[in-house]
Amino acid sequence: MSPTADAPTGVFESSASSGSTPPRGPPTFKDPLEERDYLKARLALAFRIFAKLGYDEGVAGHITVRDPVDPTSFWVNPFGVAWPLLRASDLIRVDHNGRIVEGGSVRFLNQAAFMIHSAVHEARPEINCVAHSHSIHGRAFATLGRTLDIITQDSCAFYNDVAHYDSFGGVVLAAEEGRNIAKALGQRKAAILSNHGLLTCGQTIESCVFWFTSLEKCCQVQLLADAAAAGRGGETVKIADEEAEFTYKTVGSEKAGWFSALPAFAVMEHECGVDYKM
Repeated sequence: MSPTADAPTGVFESSASSGSTPPRGPPTFKDPLEERDYLKARLALAFRIFAKLGYDEGVAGHITVRDPVDPTSFWVNPFGVAWPLLRASDLIRVDHNGRIVEGGSVRFLNQAAFMIHSAVHEARPEINCVAHSHSIHGRAFATLGRTLDIITQDSCAFYNDVAHYDSFGGVVLAAEEGRNIAKALGQRKAAILSNHGLLTCGQTIESCVFWFTSLEKCCQVQLLADAAAAGRGGETVKIADEEAEFTYKTVGSEKAGWFSALPAFAVMEHECGVDYKM
């Protein structure tokens, strides 16, 4: 076995043939319209994954993907459409002014979704996908007024790569609040929004989704670990900076996030059949 140059860090490839192999990277497209159809289908799957994990809370939460035809616009879920039933044809495309320019039959836009996501998309042109939800453990952790501790291998993916936005200005209905969140996020891939929830971003839908699900679990683990440690009159053991940085290079890269999400997308695609593409 030998390291594979274009595979995610830490992957070895056997010289023996073993049938089909996972893709080495996201698909590329010559036709932006074909890419648009692909991304809309993947975004529909992302919402169904979030729904399965219980990240939907009434009508709150949103995932956006930058449109490859007009990168100044993005696709997002219409306000009030159930995530477990969401199809590619339900998605709406929103321009930089917050106008719905095309999409499904339900053309309602969550104003908070536009204010947050438009600000992040504008500030981070290399980012294509942004996710925000009021997940249970992320919401609980967001009340503590602190960022994540690096206490597990999985949390190393967020070493120096998760921001803490320490201001809660109510429901994000103003452009200034969205810009403040984007500023706090900076060049990081994730943010904990005080008294609100979690936000992640990525170059692909898959990496963005994986960072969100992973950060939610890291919040859950820290809540459990902190409670257990306090019950024993102690504190959790932190991973040293050198080891955290070394591990981050393996588990915290964009490619690692994309690759790590593939099983969840494959399972959801299997469960949905072709319904989500319609």
